Amino acid sequence: MAECNDRNCFVHGGISVRGARLTGTVVSDKGKHTVVVERAVTKKVSKYKRFARGKSRIPAHNPECIGARKGDTVRIGETRKISRTKSWTVLEIVSKGEEA
Repeated sequence: MAECNDRNCFVHGGISVRGARLTGTVVSDKGKHTVVVERAVTKKVSKYKRFARGKSRIPAHNPECIGARKGDTVRIGETRKISRTKSWTVLEIVSKGEEA
């Protein structure tokens, strides 16, 4: 990890990580300091006694010192609200993805 000047960084800034921790794949890194993490979700449909597959897309803060890219598998943690949509931050890169 490199040193960063991001005030929303959980290591070098003043934000704390509390609550849930999830793992998912980065599907978009187009925003400034933002990545969209996608996870597979299964929901039970009680009427039909079956399970439905779905996906959940979570916008997360991407600090300069971590720098997750599209295709990476990352671990994210819940924080206070950082912006209108972001209340998660990238904690670590679990595995690097292959960028096309």
